[in-house]
Amino acid sequence: MLCGLWCMLVVLPTQAQIDNEEFIEEVDSTEQDSVWSDSLPARNDQLAWPQNVQASIDALLENEMFQTSQVGIMIWDLDADSAIYRRNERQMLRPASTMKVITAITALDRLGGSYQFKTELCYTGRVDSCVLTGDVYCVGGFDPRFNNDDMRAFAEGLHKMGIDTIRGNLYADRSMKDKDLLGEGWCWDDDNPVLSPLLILRKDQFMSRFYDELRKMGIYVTGSIGEKRKPEEANCIVRRFHTIDQIMMRMLKESDNLYAEAMFYQIAASTGNRPATAKSARAVIRQLVDKLGLQGRRYEFADGSGLSLYNYVSAELEVRFLRYAFENGNIYNHLLPALPIAGQDGTLRRRMQSEFTRGNVRAKTGTVAGISSLCGYLTAANGHRLCFSIINQGVMHGKNGRTFQDKVSSILCSPQ
Repeated sequence: MLCGLWCMLVVLPTQAQIDNEEFIEEVDSTEQDSVWSDSLPARNDQLAWPQNVQASIDALLENEMFQTSQVGIMIWDLDADSAIYRRNERQMLRPASTMKVITAITALDRLGGSYQFKTELCYTGRVDSCVLTGDVYCVGGFDPRFNNDDMRAFAEGLHKMGIDTIRGNLYADRSMKDKDLLGEGWCWDDDNPVLSPLLILRKDQFMSRFYDELRKMGIYVTGSIGEKRKPEEANCIVRRFHTIDQIMMRMLKESDNLYAEAMFYQIAASTGNRPATAKSARAVIRQLVDKLGLQGRRYEFADGSGLSLYNYVSAELEVRFLRYAFENGNIYNHLLPALPIAGQDGTLRRRMQSEFTRGNVRAKTGTVAGISSLCGYLTAANGHRLCFSIINQGVMHGKNGRTFQDKVSSILCSPQ
């Protein structure tokens, strides 16, 4: 779990900063080291589409920023079904939070758009004269949205059965996933989300909160609180759930790392392996990569959120995932509404506010120290629908990477 020398050499932003990339943008707006002017390179009106776009992006790449940093770019015309721009598109780079797009598309492909993140309340034994003689089990399914209302519903479920005493124990069933509470390649001293399948308001305090809620309902527990897998014969009386769309909306719009990891472990659980592991999730992602015509073994998928230092993908891979989603309505119709919209919401609400990009570019951002990335969809000036991936690596001032990505998007969206 420790990052070794990487953690000593690379200073990462805090989890809160990664979760809220607008905060990072506000900080970077004061930077004095910007290498960009506000203007776009002049269009060559003698060139037809897409050569005029290619020439304009080539001009951007002459900037001094690229003397000390790497970039991988691929832009695909979905209507013409051809690449209109590529530069280092197979270069292995760290994706930061654009890794969440790979996780989202894999989840929709594997689980379907009607999938639910469930948490269950079950019991064993019998109820007689307001007394449950048996044990109560809270069965975690890694729902990151489980909240106070859900907890209240759990306690009410027992209260409505007329129970005022539980002559037994309260058990947490966390058997859905392994016991690793951090992802591979996460720095131990960062403010990381807790990867427990049984959370309340993002915190690993489920059973103590459940006990408190029972007491509020006037239900007394004679036993203790522990951890144990639910027996097969247990009766389930309450099931609380949130939909994959609800999870994906926050995961992508606000770049929520906990939500992405919850999605990652749903993918793992779909293999039937119990407990679910990151290894199982990686195997499913690699299977999809193979299906898309690339080689899954060439890439590294350490986690579902992009927090890990060990993720390595390419712009070509991200574009291939976006193309696959576009070609499959059962994926695209769930993915597109969840992507941030330029100038309007999510992590793009303060970016690309020109008349041609605002409301047009729908894309996932990525920001960690030294990395700035963007991938998604837009409609070009000629009416063609495009998907794209831009990964900037080795950029010490994130604003420079974001400005470059915004300029590329403006070139694609603006009329000749």
